Amino acid sequence: MAASPARPSPLGGGIGLGLVSAAAFGTSGAFAKALLEAGWTPGAAVTTRIAIAAALLAVPTAVAMRGRWHLLRRHGPLVLLYGLLAVAGCQLFYFTAVQTLSVGVALLLEYLGLVLVVGWVWLVQGQRPTRWTLAGVVLAVVGLVLVLDVTGDMEVDAAGVGWGLAAAVGLAAFFVISARDTGELPPIAVVAGGMIVGAATLGLAGLVGIMEVETSRADVELGGASLPWWVPVLGLGVIAGALSYASGIAAARRLGARLAAFLGLTEVLFAILVAWLLLDELPLAVQLLGGALIVAGVAVVRLEELRRQEPLAEPAVGPEPLPPDAGATDGAATPEASGAGGPALADG
Repeated sequence: MAASPARPSPLGGGIGLGLVSAAAFGTSGAFAKALLEAGWTPGAAVTTRIAIAAALLAVPTAVAMRGRWHLLRRHGPLVLLYGLLAVAGCQLFYFTAVQTLSVGVALLLEYLGLVLVVGWVWLVQGQRPTRWTLAGVVLAVVGLVLVLDVTGDMEVDAAGVGWGLAAAVGLAAFFVISARDTGELPPIAVVAGGMIVGAATLGLAGLVGIMEVETSRADVELGGASLPWWVPVLGLGVIAGALSYASGIAAARRLGARLAAFLGLTEVLFAILVAWLLLDELPLAVQLLGGALIVAGVAVVRLEELRRQEPLAEPAVGPEPLPPDAGATDGAATPEASGAGGPALADG
């Protein structure tokens, strides 16, 4: 029987999709800050982003569900928590932080959420971190001190730091909830459902006056040019919203959640690059050093997690060896006895 042709590995395509997702996520701070400086409030910016993304993801979600809406109802509490904390809360806190902090600093604070995941796994799941994990946490904390430039002359807004750390909690919730097995419920349905919940919650908060929602049709300054207000709005909803989540889901399906999350760390670098190109905004050298330490610390944590959770190598596919006395009675082993009739050979 001729051997089956080797199937192309999805790893390369998954890495490409993961980088697209990280780059798309990295544009959110620059688009949002352009709107904030033009008179938009953080609540208006984040509600608009989530609402546009939810509308764009509704069609592929309907296709993926194929009428199985009972699965979405069954996982309702998980989708609700995802929408409230991992989508609405995380983005609102981050957008509020960039009002008084640079995009790079706010995003680096947010990505401390990956370190919070280590604490959650330790306290809730009882998995004690290794020395490498603790070393990564120390690197991230030292990096945080440098990002805040506590020994320099630059003043860092304390409220902005608080909002950035609150966004870190939201990001930690994103990874913890995303790790939950939803069975037959497609991941894109969790994302779209969470965005609908988040948009509805923020919209209601704006209507009752809990959250300030103000927009402006004034032109915005972006990339050294004066542009209409709807340009960053579309950027937030289409690029930083729908594209980032859709490509991230596709990457996770090919790479697995752990490797996709590790690849997502490149969002920090993309965000700083985009903020430099579009806003002419670059952190100080000491803050860049701190950011590098934060990324290095989180990378150590993620690599150690990957090493600890690496599955054992599966045995080579093929017929199981016969015991010494197998086939002695009939003179030949049946396919059921030898394992030769399994699905592995049926595909060959």
